[in-house]
Order: sequence, then C-alpha cells, then structure tokens
Amino acid sequence: MSHPSHSIDPATPLAEAPDLELEFAQARELHNAGSLDEAERAYGRILAVVPDHAEALHFQGLAVHQRGDHARAIELIRAAIALNGEQFGWYSNLGNVLLLSGQKDAAAKAFEQALQLAPERADIHNNLGVLRGEQERFEDAESALRRAIALDPASAEAHANLGRVLLRLVRNDEARRCLEEALRLKPDLAIARPLLAMVYRRLGQLDAAAQVYRDWLARDPGDPTALHHLAGCSGEAVPERAADAYVERTFNAFANTFDDTLARLDYRGPALVAEAVAQHLGEPRRTLDVLDAGCGTGLCGALIAPYARRLVGIDLSQRMLDKAQLRQAYDMLEKDELCAFLENAEPASCDLIVSADTLCYFGELGAVFRAAAKALRPAGWLVFTAEASDDEEGAGFRLHPHGRYSHRDSYLCAVLADAGLAVDGLQPAQLRMEAGKPVEGWVVSCKKEAPRSSSPD
Repeated sequence: MSHPSHSIDPATPLAEAPDLELEFAQARELHNAGSLDEAERAYGRILAVVPDHAEALHFQGLAVHQRGDHARAIELIRAAIALNGEQFGWYSNLGNVLLLSGQKDAAAKAFEQALQLAPERADIHNNLGVLRGEQERFEDAESALRRAIALDPASAEAHANLGRVLLRLVRNDEARRCLEEALRLKPDLAIARPLLAMVYRRLGQLDAAAQVYRDWLARDPGDPTALHHLAGCSGEAVPERAADAYVERTFNAFANTFDDTLARLDYRGPALVAEAVAQHLGEPRRTLDVLDAGCGTGLCGALIAPYARRLVGIDLSQRMLDKAQLRQAYDMLEKDELCAFLENAEPASCDLIVSADTLCYFGELGAVFRAAAKALRPAGWLVFTAEASDDEEGAGFRLHPHGRYSHRDSYLCAVLADAGLAVDGLQPAQLRMEAGKPVEGWVVSCKKEAPRSSSPD
C-alpha cells in the first residue's frame, strides 16, 4: 500500500505545515537507512520552514559529517547547541567531529561540557580518555578511562583504550591485564589484539604473542598483520619481505601521527642519510635525478631536495604520500612497491637513490639492489639505512617480533657487490629509540661500478 508524500514546500507557512514532526521522523528514517543525501535535503526542507529547529540542525550536521564535510557539520551542530544547550549527546557528537577534524583542544572542551550535563556517561569518559591519550596527557587519559571502567566495567573498549595508554607509559604488566580483560569481554575486539600481542612481545612472552596472532587468524584467515607478526614471533614461514598489504595497512594507519611519533622517538634516519649524501657528493647544486625510495611523509626528501633537479618519491601508502605532497619538495610522487618501481624504471635514469628506514621491511635484498643498480647511472649513488643484526647464523637477515628485518653488515656488503654496487661507507648508527632502547643500524653508501672493459686477446 502506498502512502502520500508529506514533504514540506519551503514556501509553506508554518501554520500550513501540520505534518512537521512527521516530516522530521521521515528524515530520521532516511538518515538511519544510510540515505544521507536525501536525509540532508529533508532536514533542509524543515529548516527552510523552521530555521531554529534545533534537532533538524543537529541531525543535518551529523549527516553532513557522515558525508565527510566536517567543517559544515561543526557549524550546524554548534548552531543546534546555541538553540538548546541541554543535550549532552550533542556536545558529545560535536566533540567526536572536532576530534576527527584535528581540533583536539576544542573536542576536549566539548566532551567536558557533555560530562557536565551527564557525568555518569561512561562512553563520553572513554572518548575523552582516548583524546587525552592522543594529546599525550597520559595522566588525564588514565583518569578518564578508569572512570569509564568504574561506570561500565563491561566496556571492552574502555579496557582496551586504557591498555593502550599504559603501553605508552611502559607499564606493561598493567597494560597486559587491561587488554586480556578487553578480549575476555569481547573476543572479537579488533583494536585489542595487536596491543595485547605487542605487550606480550615487550614482556618477552613470544609464545603468548604468537597465540594471539593464531587466534586472530582463526577469526580472520589471511590477515596480513597477523601473518607477518606470527612469523616474527614464531620463526615459522618467515617471508623474504613484508607483504605489500601489511606495509600499506601499517603506514596508512600511521600516517596522521607519523612525524610526531618519530620525533618523540629521536628518529634520525633521514638526517643520517642526508649527512652521508653530503659527505660523498659535497655541496648541493640541484643537478641530480634523485629517487626517494619509500619516501613516507617526505622527511628525507625535504633534506635531499637541494641536490635534485628532479626529485621523485615512491611509497606503498597513499596516506603517507598525501602527507609528503604537503611538503612541496617532490616533482612526482607515485604509489608503488619499491622493487617493482625500480625494475620498471628506465635504465640508468637516476644519479642518486636514497632510502631511509625502508629496507627494514625486506629480508632478502638481492632483488632490490639489482633493480637499484639497473636504475642508477654509472657512478650513481645508493644511500640507505638498515637495522643491524647481531645474529651470526642463518641467511644474513632476521625478521623480529616487532615486524622489521635486521641485516648483518657482511650480508649487505656481499649482496651489494653481487649487484655491482661498491660499498664506499658502512657506518654504525643509532637510528631511533624504541621501548626505551636504542635501535642500532647501518648507514650505507655505495656507488655503481663502471662497466668493465673487455681486454683484447
């Protein structure tokens, strides 16, 4: 049976629009069904008749937010709150949108205003705790999350979020207990699995970490993160390099916080590469064709750009490339796998290839070095960092539980020589800090050997 339409003509006076609340209910039905454009138009029709309809303003703001227009959503929700400031949920929604738009201080204020109206809402304490953690206000984060758990002990999300904060504070045993409880309450809680495995790794409980990854794979067979870290923890089925899907997922998730996180860890890879380039190539003159292999957010490219007449960056993570684009240091940025890009590049097209903290996602490096040698011009340079391995047995490289590979210096020299790249410098260096400990590595500079001329008979 069909029903007549009750849409309101914007020109209809309010007195002639008796079905206003029915129109609002229909707009909400469209919204709940995911018909965002239609819902937004329906809210707009209501607001054309009643511009101060606070609920329509609020829900239109949510619809606009769900379409990705955070700025307009914030404007609409704030307008709704100006008309009716007694709805704690509206402040909470405003806080969530502000947080997604990167306005963390304003988001915190919105959450706090929501809690003034509804101090017993565990979910809002949880959201505030997550935000304080992102701001690195860890004591405030812990306080908010413990309050959330006190109000709702069955909140698996709050337990997991508290575990994340305690991991940052290197209170590993407490973090373990929180994360175990989160998964006891909600065994399919995705955010808790990698965190619990991480804390087991930190505690040296590799068998327990491996079991987390096995349980993860039982629920999600083929998950690239679980497969990769299971190999690192168990030593079984170790791949020669990290899968593209693992690298792409990891760095897409990391892109927004990458620079800040690495600054906190005293990350030195790009600076070390730039120092080695300066040592071997002297003063920059913008005369070289340069490739930044695994460019990430562009930290290395920004330092190398003065050497380049043309600077190209490649990376598997589109979100990292989007960050690199903002630096305006590159002539071209391309999403591609490093080895594939080099193999498909025009032979002898590069004067310099740099790679900071990228080859730690490769174990076997022969294919990479051969492809780099092919892309380099005679006397061209490859300068990169690698993590140092003290394992004197095996293939010369090792996959660690944290997911990265380390390499012996003897392995690097041998594989480079096989590729026709002569090592001119191999210096030990501290690449960054991790879990309070230095990550030791190598800064390697090598030069493409000139073709050997054949001697006459």
